[in-house]
Amino acid sequence: MMSCSENPPSPSTPVSARILTGESITTCLSPLVHDLICNLGFELRENCDINSIVTQNGEVCWKAITDRVSYAESGPSLDYRRSVRLLGPVCEAIHLHISSLTRAQFEIKYSPWFQWTAYPELFLEIFDALKSLYPPAISLSVMKLASCLERALGDVFLLIGKECPFLLRDLLASAELAQVFGHAVSVICCLNGLDGRTESLHWVSLWTQPEKHLVAWLCFPSRHSSKVLFSYAVVDSRTGSVTEELPSPSKSHTGTSTFCNSYKPRGCDRFPWFADCTMLLLSQLEAGLRRVFAAVNKCPDRLLTAESTILYTTFDEILAKHLNDGSINQLPHFLGESAMEFLWDFLNYQEGPRIRDRLSHGEINLREFPREAASQLLTFSLVLLLRFTEEDTLSELKEEAAIQLLVSLAEGYRSRCHPAFQLQKQVLNCEKSLGMWPVLPVPEEPGQEAARLEGNSEAYACNSLISKILCELCHHIPGSTCVVNGLDGLPPEKWPQLLKELCSTRIPTLFCPRLVLEVLVVLRGISSQCQRVADQVIASLQLRHRQWVERTLRSRQRQNYLRMLNSVRLLSPVLYLILLLLALELVSVHTVHSKSAQDRQQYLRFLKLILQYTENLVAYTNQEKNKWNEAITLSHAALLRIWTFSEKKQMLMQLAKQSTNQVDTS
Repeated sequence: MMSCSENPPSPSTPVSARILTGESITTCLSPLVHDLICNLGFELRENCDINSIVTQNGEVCWKAITDRVSYAESGPSLDYRRSVRLLGPVCEAIHLHISSLTRAQFEIKYSPWFQWTAYPELFLEIFDALKSLYPPAISLSVMKLASCLERALGDVFLLIGKECPFLLRDLLASAELAQVFGHAVSVICCLNGLDGRTESLHWVSLWTQPEKHLVAWLCFPSRHSSKVLFSYAVVDSRTGSVTEELPSPSKSHTGTSTFCNSYKPRGCDRFPWFADCTMLLLSQLEAGLRRVFAAVNKCPDRLLTAESTILYTTFDEILAKHLNDGSINQLPHFLGESAMEFLWDFLNYQEGPRIRDRLSHGEINLREFPREAASQLLTFSLVLLLRFTEEDTLSELKEEAAIQLLVSLAEGYRSRCHPAFQLQKQVLNCEKSLGMWPVLPVPEEPGQEAARLEGNSEAYACNSLISKILCELCHHIPGSTCVVNGLDGLPPEKWPQLLKELCSTRIPTLFCPRLVLEVLVVLRGISSQCQRVADQVIASLQLRHRQWVERTLRSRQRQNYLRMLNSVRLLSPVLYLILLLLALELVSVHTVHSKSAQDRQQYLRFLKLILQYTENLVAYTNQEKNKWNEAITLSHAALLRIWTFSEKKQMLMQLAKQSTNQVDTS
């Protein structure tokens, strides 16, 4: 993406100038790209005989096709414009041929050859779309077909390759596909000519409808691809079915615009599948936000489309903090933090659904796409739509209770997929697991053995340290008036509410600095290990109690069980203490920037020591090891480290309080 201009758009740049006025436009494609997609392939009026392209028995005459692929004079790269012009009559012949078939004829003749794609029924849907007079169905067919073919070609790549390229253009140019398809590499080049770097048909906006000829053309090579795969023993030559299992499209755990002409979501009500609706919404959302992005950043119109030397301005640039020239992207300020957090959740965060990437790369089972994801995206799109609604219409809409609710929910949205929120969720889940420990059944212990085990001096030292550390931590709880009850610590009933309040604190997440993310990675690692300990202890307590009642424990196992019961009494407050430490450090996580480089390293080293302790605790509390006395010794050492570091006043919660005190006294 090129840098944006510092000057306002001139009257000769109507798209960006009119974007915020709601004035209707017909396309965001530049004249060059519009001509390439809509006009170029129809310039040659040549009657291309279908029999010269495909024989009666279904064999493709590839030379008749590849002879029309043109290359640049200066090198091996494709001449897109000339290739598209020459391939136009071929596309038209293929389109007319497929259009002349009935659905039954198409299914009988071609369905077996689509099995290698793992989504053969899609081609029948596309056949119906070609017969349709409903324009969005054609756009949707392009998107779904390109996604399906990319996934299928990726599966072929993995037959001999290790790591499949992320981008389709790189996949098409790979040596692995050339090795599999042999002489059919030229066909891949043909595909690349229609789905290349910048003149891509993938995710084309609905404002310019791709011609049905191109949809038919994209369907056509699939038959040859299926034939080539016979030699790789993955397709039965008689039935066309897969005989060797290919990597199947991964199922996303997918959680949960639209600016088309006058910013109205188009076509979604006509498609029953939620994935279809989402694909239509996303294509419009990206194109619409591209227009807003160009306007608020005073960008030239050329950023609204791809050219021969300029890539599309995608969500990556649209949602970034900075432009390529280093200046601040004005779109986040224009949309607001809540809207940006929703977009990052849905599209960017690694632990989010990333539905655009997964849909476009064929990683989602379209039939199993969740209704909730489509519903939430549509809801967000409608709320965003209100930002561009004329004032007189908007005043009427604001009176609607449903609209008021949607706007309220959108304005209060907070990230669900950022590592900070994930840590909060982890802490609360771990607290619930710890809360189960006291309610699990335990046997009546022999008094003499219990007294001997409880007299452990190291356990007493641990309790003393827990009390001291807890007193220090409580001073940093926002608005806290909690009192530590001596060696008993906080009353058990106070822990859930305390941690819940801390974990409801809103942490700034948008454009989170790298250093903050580094801290969050370690904090989440600690929380994950605490959860493992909590789950292991629950499983062990349940198993041993059942064996105790059934009298199947040997003498040594009975002693080990009693040691476990005593250790659990100590480990419970230790883990609660660590959860409190994690929650408090998260609240103040952004103060890590106030540390010097040396102090940051010491702080990260301290966190990693706690992480190492929890990892070792996972090993000691495993049912196969049952090193409960060693767990006490390990916990004592960890508590000493926490107390020693807290005395240095270098925890983030301590730095945050110091900063607040300085502001109050200034």
